[in-house]
Amino acid sequence: MTTGKDLKDVRREYIAETIHRADMAKDPSAQFALWYEQAAELDPLDASSMALATATADGCPSARIVLLKHFDHQGFCWYTDYRSHKGQELKGNPQAELLFYWRGLERQVRIWGPVERLSREDAASYFSQRPLGSQLSAAASKQSSLVDSRSQLEAASERLAAEYAGKDIPCPEDWGGYRLRPERFEFWQGRESRLHDRLVYSKQLDGWQLVRLAP
Repeated sequence: MTTGKDLKDVRREYIAETIHRADMAKDPSAQFALWYEQAAELDPLDASSMALATATADGCPSARIVLLKHFDHQGFCWYTDYRSHKGQELKGNPQAELLFYWRGLERQVRIWGPVERLSREDAASYFSQRPLGSQLSAAASKQSSLVDSRSQLEAASERLAAEYAGKDIPCPEDWGGYRLRPERFEFWQGRESRLHDRLVYSKQLDGWQLVRLAP
C-alpha cells in the first residue's frame, strides 16, 4: 500500500494587482498597518495569525502559528509561556522571523529581527484581559512539558478555578510577552505566471532602504 501523493499538478494562478515602489510607505510599519487593515476587513478572525520561526542556539529551526496581539513602530508583540519550546529557543537565540499570509489578498509579509521580553506590567495587563478559560489554561499548563493525559490538565484547571473562585487569577511568573524589533520586512504580492512582486525594506542608520527582489 502506497502512502505517497504526487502534487506537482496542483497549482493556482495569482491575479491580484501589482505593487509599485513609488506607492509604498516610507516606514514599513506604516505599510504593514495598511495591509493589515485590509486583511482584517476581509478576514477579521485570522488576519492576526502569524507563523513564528525560531531556532536553537546551534541553529535547529522550528515554527508554529501564534497570534499577533499588538504592534507599533517599536515592534510586533505576542504572549506565551516562557518555558515553551519557543520560549527556550528565544532565550538561547533571541532572533526570530514572523510570516503573515493573507490568502484572500494573495499577500504575505515576512519580518526579521531581534526579540526581547515585554515588561511584567505588560504581561499582567494583557493577562487580565484574557477570557477566564484562557487564564486558567495558562496558569494550569507548563507549556511543552510532558503530561500523562488530557484529564490531568483538565483537573489542574478545575482546581485553579475552585481556588480562585470570585477572585482575580494572578499572571503566572513564567508567562509573558515578547516583542520582535524589525530590521527587515519583505512585502510579497502574488502575480500572474509567478512573476510575483517582492519589495524589501532593510533598516539603515539613516532610515529604511527599499529594494525590489526577483520572484
